[in-house]
Order: sequence, then structure tokens, then C-alpha cells
Amino acid sequence: MLNFVAGPLARVGGISVSSRRLSTRRRMADYSLYYFPTPNGKKISMMLEEVGKSYDLKWIHIGKNMQFSDEFVNVNPNSKIPAIVDHTRDDMAIFESGAILEYLAEMHDEKLAGGKDLKQRYYVKEWLYWQMAGFGPMLGQNNFFHVFSKVDDPIGKERYLKESLRLFGVLDKQLSTNKYICGDEFTIADIASYWWSYSPSMSDKIKDQFEGFENVKRWQDRISSRDSVAKVNAIEMPSFD
Repeated sequence: MLNFVAGPLARVGGISVSSRRLSTRRRMADYSLYYFPTPNGKKISMMLEEVGKSYDLKWIHIGKNMQFSDEFVNVNPNSKIPAIVDHTRDDMAIFESGAILEYLAEMHDEKLAGGKDLKQRYYVKEWLYWQMAGFGPMLGQNNFFHVFSKVDDPIGKERYLKESLRLFGVLDKQLSTNKYICGDEFTIADIASYWWSYSPSMSDKIKDQFEGFENVKRWQDRISSRDSVAKVNAIEMPSFD
């Protein structure tokens, strides 16, 4: 549950680069989430809502290069959101959204990572890493060439649109026989892919090409009804003036 919203990142003292642990006073919230409302950022706020843990938001405006501040680099050396700090475990910092999802599941609800069954756990890992290695990066590149690039690059547009459509086809087939990505149970594999599955809607020129994946639509609708999604969508961005 969202505890409070901190403003734009302020200086955090006492950060050890070697251990990436924040020497801060214990806060009321269980976690701090370094956040911007991208698909990767929303994954983690959704997960924290799912497991019912309190957290505060530390806003990292990537459009203003806040991710390159010394303070945030000491939390995540790769300068990418999201990252978390676990105030219940000696202010341990963790970056990479997939690692964070696995950590939170391990700490708070192992069923979200496949439970105790070894085969199911690795089934969830497969689809989690599928999103991390393919679905997210390819859709991100697709959006770059169709929405954000200042140069018209037909080769880039064609390449990433084609691969994005292929990956949607893979997901649609998986969901043709499953309620959720890994079967009847909702898992971190669903959290990982859910927000990215809406990214083609950013471009009016290509979004219609993604309308035919009916199994993906049903899955989106099913997840959209969860309270955690409503809470993430209700987060308001502060002023960065």
C-alpha cells in the first residue's frame, strides 16, 4: 500500500557505493520505491500493492535525467528505474524489475513466483525472463521508432513492429489455453507483461495492428479488474518545476 509520496529525489546521505545499502533512519514504510510511471515502474508499485506492503515513492523523472544523479546511481549503478530499498532488512537496495519482483514474492508471497513446486517456479521464471529479455525491450524499441524518434527510420520501424507482433502472437497463443500466463494462478509473470502489453496504444499509426489478439485482450481485462491496478493508476505525478 502506498504510504506517502516523496517529492523529486533529494540528497540521500550516507550511501555506501560498495554495499548499496542506505544508511538512513528506519521509516514507517517498509519500502522506498524509486519510480517513474513507465511499464517497469508500474510493475513494482503493482507488486507492492499485491503483497500489501507499505511503500513511499521516490520520484525519478527520467525526462529530466534525474536517474543520473549521484544519489540514485548509488542505489542503482545502471541508472534505470525502478529500484527499491527494503527498510525492514537493513536498507538493502535492489534494482532490475525482474529481480525486484522475485525478491518481493520470495519475501511476502511465494505463490506469486510459482509456489513450492520446482517445475512451476521455473515455468514462472521462464515467462518472467521472456518479458525481461524480449517483450519489454522489443516493445520499447517499437515505441521509440514509431513515437519518439526524431528521424524517420523505416528499417527500424519495420524491424521492431514485426518483432513486437511476433511476441504478441507468442503471448496470445500461451493465453489461448491459460487463464493467466502460467496457468490458473496469477503470478509475477503476469505483472511483468501486463503494463507492457498496452504500449502499442501509444502510436495511432500502429495500434490497430495489435487489435486481433483476443486472448491477450481477455487477459488484460481480467487483470485490469484487480485492486492493485486501480491503485497504481491512481498515483498522481508531482510537480517537477
